[in-house]
Amino acid sequence: MAQSDHKKFFENLSGAGKAIGVLTSGGDAQGMNAAVRAVVRMGIYVGAKVYFVHEGYQGMVDGGDNIEEATWESVSSMLQVGGTVIGSARCKEFRTHEGRLKAAYNLVQRGITNLCVIGGDGSLTGANLFREEWSGLLDELLQAGKIDNEAVLKYSHLNIVGMVGSIDNDFCGTDMTIGTDSALHRIIEVVDAIMTTAQSHQRTFVLEVMGRHCGYLALVSALACGADWVFIPEMPPADGWEELMCTKLSESRSRGSRLNIIIVAEGAIDRHGKAITSNIVKDLVVKCLGFDTRVTILGHVQRGGTPSAFDRILASRMGVEAVLALLEASPDTPACVVSLCGNQSVRLPLMECVQMTQEVQKAMDEGKFEEAVRLRGRSFENNLNTYKLLAHRKPQSELPHDEALCRSSFNVAVLNVGAPAAGMNAAVRSAVRVGITEGHKMFAVNDGFEGFSRGQIKEINWGDVGGWTGQGGSLLGTKRTLPAKYIEKIAEQMRINNINALLVIGGFEAYLGLSELLAARGKYDEFCVPMVMVPATVSNNVPGSDFSIGADTALNAITDTCDRIKQSASGTKRRVFIIETMGGYCGYLASVGGLAAGADAAYIFEEPFDIRDLQSNVEHLTEKMKTSIQRGLVLRNENSNENYTTDFIYQLYSEEGKGVFDCRKNVLGHMQQGGSPSPFDRNFGTKIAAKAMLWISRKLKETYRQGRVFANTEDSVCLLGMHRRALIFQPVVQLKEETDFVHRIPNEQWWLKLRPLMKILAKYKTSYDVSDSGQLEHVVRNRSKETENVAI
Repeated sequence: MAQSDHKKFFENLSGAGKAIGVLTSGGDAQGMNAAVRAVVRMGIYVGAKVYFVHEGYQGMVDGGDNIEEATWESVSSMLQVGGTVIGSARCKEFRTHEGRLKAAYNLVQRGITNLCVIGGDGSLTGANLFREEWSGLLDELLQAGKIDNEAVLKYSHLNIVGMVGSIDNDFCGTDMTIGTDSALHRIIEVVDAIMTTAQSHQRTFVLEVMGRHCGYLALVSALACGADWVFIPEMPPADGWEELMCTKLSESRSRGSRLNIIIVAEGAIDRHGKAITSNIVKDLVVKCLGFDTRVTILGHVQRGGTPSAFDRILASRMGVEAVLALLEASPDTPACVVSLCGNQSVRLPLMECVQMTQEVQKAMDEGKFEEAVRLRGRSFENNLNTYKLLAHRKPQSELPHDEALCRSSFNVAVLNVGAPAAGMNAAVRSAVRVGITEGHKMFAVNDGFEGFSRGQIKEINWGDVGGWTGQGGSLLGTKRTLPAKYIEKIAEQMRINNINALLVIGGFEAYLGLSELLAARGKYDEFCVPMVMVPATVSNNVPGSDFSIGADTALNAITDTCDRIKQSASGTKRRVFIIETMGGYCGYLASVGGLAAGADAAYIFEEPFDIRDLQSNVEHLTEKMKTSIQRGLVLRNENSNENYTTDFIYQLYSEEGKGVFDCRKNVLGHMQQGGSPSPFDRNFGTKIAAKAMLWISRKLKETYRQGRVFANTEDSVCLLGMHRRALIFQPVVQLKEETDFVHRIPNEQWWLKLRPLMKILAKYKTSYDVSDSGQLEHVVRNRSKETENVAI
C-alpha cells in the first residue's frame, strides 16, 4: 500500500471529455442495478458523460434509443431493485463481425470509448474480443465512409473494465460475484421454510439449486443449513455413494432427527459423468429407506428478489473501482475485471480470469476433480473442506488417538459471551462437531462466564447441535458479565470438569474476558490452557478482525427497514427520515448500512461532526428536494455524539427544513440483534469456529506434558479474526495497543475507507484515498495454507 505521505487521491483523475457506456449482459443477477448506479454516479461525479446501453450487446448493435445518456436522478431508487433495470439479452448478432461493426459505429457516434460490462465470463470474453478488433473496425468504418479520419484518431482505442454479475459464483479470480449472496438468501429462506414442514411430517426433502457447471450455491447452502448430503459437479461422490448416503440418512433419523435435507446442484454428476438428478435421489431414498420424500426445484426464484446488503456494497464498491480503472487506463492496459479478494477490491487481467474459469471446466471434463476444486480458488476449497469435516460423524474407531499422548480425548468447553448475535449457534455447532471429530469431549457452558461460575456446564454431543445453524440469538444463553469477579469459582469449575481448552464466542466482552483469564494465570494454574476467541457481535467492534459473526445479519435488517421506510416516502414526497442504529461507539452499522441503503448521510463517533456539518446536510437535502428525488435518508449511530442526539437532529432538521421537507425519526433498536442468521453469518460462523477448533487441537498436542496440559505463553490465548485477505490468529496481548478501551473500538477500522463512497454516491464533494486501488494483480493458482480466505 502507498505510504501515507504518498497517498493518491482520485481528485487528480478527471473524466472531462470522456464518455463511458455501461451495460448488463447475460443472465441477470441481484445487485447489477447497484453496480450500474455506482458507475453512473461516479462517472458523472468525475465529469464524464455516462450512457446506459439497454438490452446488453443487442442494444449496442441496434443503437438508436438503446444507447441513452444517464443522469444523476435516472439511477435513483435502483439500489434496492433486483434484476437489471437497463435490461439484458443474449445477442447472437454481436458474435458476428458485422454485429460488432454496427456496435463500434454506434459507440463512435456518441464518442464512447470506455465500456463497463457487467456480466458472466461469456459477456466479458465478447468485450475483450471487441476491444482487440476495435482499431480494425474503425478502419473498416472509415473505408465505408461512415466515419472520418478525425474520429479514427480521436477514438483510437477502447478501454474495457468488467464486473462479474453471476449468481453461480463461477468466475475464477474473485471471491464473490455480484448476485451470489442474494441467491444464497433466496435458497436459505426456502430451506428454512421447508425445514418446518419437513419436521412436522418426518420428511426427507431433495432441493435442486442452480449451478450447471459450478456447485458453489449448493455447497454453501448445504453448509449454511446443515444439509445431510450435497451433490456438486466439482466433486462427484465416490462409487457406492448410494449405500453410504442411505446409511447416513437412517443414522441421522435414529439419533432423533425428524427430517433430512439433501441439496443437489443442477449440474451434479457421478464419477462416470452420468447426471445425478433430484428425482434419481428421491427415488433412491424411497426405494432403500421408504422415507416420505419430496423434491423442490428452486429455479428462477434464486435470481429474483431484492439484493442483499452484501451484494449492494460489493456492487457499489466495484462500480466506483471500475470507473477509476477506466480513468487510469491507457492503450497498453489489458482489459481488467474489478473483483473482491477478502474485503479488498482488486483488479485482475480479464483474460487470465476467463482462461482459469475455462480450465476448471476442462479439468472436470477430464475427470480431474481434485484439480477442478483447486482451480475454483481458496474460498471454494475452504467451503468443501469445512463441509467434509462437519457432514459425517466418524465411528469411534476412526477418531484420532495419539499413542504418544497416551490419551485420545481432551475436554474442551464452549461458551457465548456478550450480547446475542445471529450466527453464534452455527459457530457452536461447528465447534462441537469438529471437536468430536478431532476426538475431544465437548462441554457447553450456559449463560457465559456467570453461568460458568455457577457450574452450568454439561457435555454436549453430536446430535445435540442438529438444526442449530439456522437459529438466531444464542441457544447456550449469553451474558455480558466479565469473569474477574467470579475468577475463583470459574477456576474451580475448570478443575472439577477437567477443562483442557476454552473456545469463547462473543463480542468486546469476550475479548476483555479472555484478557482477564490470561492475567489470572499467575494465580490459577487452571487457566494455563489454550484459549481462543471467535468474534461475534452485531457492532463489529472487536480488534483484530474486519468482520464479526452477526454484523451481516444486522446490516440486512437495517437495509430491509430502510427500503421500507424509503418506499413509504414515495407517496408523501419531500420527507427526510432520521434512523438510529446500534453499534455502541462503533459506526460500522451506520456507515456500511448507509452505503447499502443509499443514505444521504451517516453520523458516527469516529468522524466528529459539528453544527456546521448538520447545517450543510440540511442545505444539501433542501437542494435535493428541488430535483425529482424528493426524499432523504439519514443514519445516526446511537453513540455518535452525546449532545447531538437523534431527537436533537430530528428537531434541527424539522425546524431548518420547514416549508421544504418534513421529518420522521425511527430507532431500530433490538430488531438488529434478532432474526434468522444470514447465509454469510452462518457460513462465516461455521468456518471460523472449525478453524478455531483445529487450532485448539494443535495447541493441546503441543502443550501436553507429563500427563497434563500446561500452556502459559502469550500465543496460547488468541483471537481468530479475518484481516484483509486471511483468517489469522493473534495473541490477545498484542491486540492491546490496537484497542481504544474507553470507547470499545479498534484504533484503526478498515470500513472508514468506504465512507467517502457513500458521500460520493449521495453527491457530496469529498476526498477519496485510492492508494489501495490501481494495481493490476495476477490470478494466483497455488496458495499457502496460511492465507486461507473466508469470503463465503
